[in-house]
Amino acid sequence: MKRNCRRQKTVIRGLFLLCMLILLCSGCARNGRERQAGNGHGVKLTYWCSPNQNEINLAQELVNQWNADHPDIQVILQPIPASQSSEEALLAAIAGKTTPDVCSNMWPGAMDDFTSSGGLVRLDEFPDYFDYMTARIPLDLLESFRAPDGHYYQIPWKTNPIMLMYNVGMFREAGIQKVPLTYSEYLAAAKLITKDLDGDGNYDQWMGYRDIRPIWWQRFFDYFTFYIAASGGKTLFDDSEIIFDNNASVQVFQFFQDIYNNDYYPTTTFQGDNFIAGKLATQFCGPWNVIHVEKFELPGFEFDISPIPVPDDYSGPVYTYGDHKNISIFSTTKYPREAWEFTRYLVTAQADLRLLELCSQIPLRKDLTSNPLYRDYFQQNPKMVKYAEQAPFTRGVDGASDLKEIFDGISQEYEACAIYGRKAPQEAVADAARRASVIIEWNRSR
Repeated sequence: MKRNCRRQKTVIRGLFLLCMLILLCSGCARNGRERQAGNGHGVKLTYWCSPNQNEINLAQELVNQWNADHPDIQVILQPIPASQSSEEALLAAIAGKTTPDVCSNMWPGAMDDFTSSGGLVRLDEFPDYFDYMTARIPLDLLESFRAPDGHYYQIPWKTNPIMLMYNVGMFREAGIQKVPLTYSEYLAAAKLITKDLDGDGNYDQWMGYRDIRPIWWQRFFDYFTFYIAASGGKTLFDDSEIIFDNNASVQVFQFFQDIYNNDYYPTTTFQGDNFIAGKLATQFCGPWNVIHVEKFELPGFEFDISPIPVPDDYSGPVYTYGDHKNISIFSTTKYPREAWEFTRYLVTAQADLRLLELCSQIPLRKDLTSNPLYRDYFQQNPKMVKYAEQAPFTRGVDGASDLKEIFDGISQEYEACAIYGRKAPQEAVADAARRASVIIEWNRSR
């Protein structure tokens, strides 16, 4: 009996020692992993980037460098989870409290949804936010990202200014001496360029082309781009009040109605790139298209970049739609100050250079065309200079939760007026604004 008791005590003692050894080993392994990860203070940040492969490559490079330089603040990179849109994935994450600490794929148009749910950190609470931002971008551009509550929830990061890309050879053959800068110049050039080349009674060369389907986001690249230019940088709202029922909108609707009335743009759906194929003289696009055209252009193809045409009586700098993506910190973070430090790193001068080199997208910086750091890039990519010069004169969409519905209404009025000529421009604009007011009132009353 005593022998059995001694044997049991020996077994228990052995099990205890074994457990202690396992705990010690696991602790050593965990400490080793933390030392390897440089996470001595336990600060780990999750960073979501765009699912675009070029941006994943950029983010991975920046995260690797950050982790090597900051052993006490380690960042884990994840592309935004698959969904119909990044905004839907982020809103679902807010609802489930599974948001990252930092995300660099924030669309300004969804800001109202993000902030109304309490999902984002107020960045102007950090003492150096304004100094850091105004050193980076013009104050009026920063102001355009202010939320309706008067605060800032995003770091303006990058832009894809929409500009006029034109076929130099087609202009030259048509006897056009200069790129059109106004509506009348553009329409005059369109009259010379739009032709029936094979004599079958149908045009097969046009001034340009736009997707005419009444899809809300398609209007970003025709109506909205031209409205921003015609209005001197205005958007649809001012202090939450609808302001697009104005002469600038009417002029834009009239301009596109003139284009389609004269068949300067086809009302069909094209397959393939008809700009590179030489069937279109112009297109409205961002800097991403420069690399695409240069990659697939045929020998002898020549193109250039110009600002968006404006009404004949317009004066002042020419603004355009910027197609911005920005950076935000989510309120679920346990480490807001460390997250703020990391977000500032994402917009350093060197990080912005890599954004240009890897993604062909334009960082929002005052000194982009004057800083020697970027000189070699722009010498090697001269057409990107015009996009860089345009970047300070860009505007994004309003951060309104009703934005998609409002653009649906604008798109339907645009189709009725500009494309099919069933309404006068002033009537169509007034109807679009009236519909926007109803949408807002209805959604607020629910």
